[in-house]
Amino acid sequence: MTTTLRPTQPLQQHSDGTRSRTYEVRVNSRPVGTLELATGSGGRPEVGVIRGLRIDERDRRRGRGTVAALAAEEVLRSWRCTGVAVSVPADAAPALRMAEALGYRVTGRVQVKELPAAPPVLPAGATGRPMTRAEYDAWQERAVAEYGRRLIAPGTTAEQALAASRAEHAKLLPAGQDTPGTALLVLEAPDGTVLGTVWVGERDLTGAGPVPYVWDVAVAPEHRRQGHGRTLMLLAEHAALAAGARLLGLHVHEDNTPARRLYESLGYRDLTVNARKELI
Repeated sequence: MTTTLRPTQPLQQHSDGTRSRTYEVRVNSRPVGTLELATGSGGRPEVGVIRGLRIDERDRRRGRGTVAALAAEEVLRSWRCTGVAVSVPADAAPALRMAEALGYRVTGRVQVKELPAAPPVLPAGATGRPMTRAEYDAWQERAVAEYGRRLIAPGTTAEQALAASRAEHAKLLPAGQDTPGTALLVLEAPDGTVLGTVWVGERDLTGAGPVPYVWDVAVAPEHRRQGHGRTLMLLAEHAALAAGARLLGLHVHEDNTPARRLYESLGYRDLTVNARKELI
């Protein structure tokens, strides 16, 4: 029997230069599952993504998913993608094992925390407040530049990465500080010294729905390793609770051990595991 992908819609070409298409997974002529392919993972158009790979219950444990994933990689190669990303539910052990067997490397995790009924107490003297306009302008310049540097990869110039970062921030903050569902906060010491910043927005997470999400948290370089990162995360909880939320989400890079330890100590749990593979 032959497992193939059959398109269920025309190729979608989007205004930002990305593309997407949905498929049926078929064994001979019989539908056994579905998936979606897209480009632009993490703001990088050369990275494809496999979304929502699902095999019908009666056809599982027969290698259908593995063959479908390999066929999806071939489609992405034809789209000139140099890498492919997947996001797997943290409790989907068979899917995680399949990704590992196919050569995917874990790059990060999306985590969530069930929030307490009352806002957590901040350390004595620490206070949070909204950014001023001047502070927002300076923060945005730094955030765009830092994210742009993370997007630089083989085949992507610094200018292209910076442009992708600007586009991503414009998409997430179309009205700047006034974007609905957004909190851009500053953590201050008792003497008014700015210790760090945190950006809480909204993101639709698979398995959790739309929830407040920590898009960026940064401690001022001269004040690092003094516990202010924990305080900023508590400040994010204040913002989420003020919005009436019961969950708070974030993403942590796999190689950021200090951050992973911090979030674990604060009660975050894995929701999805992100992994990537280079396409040769």
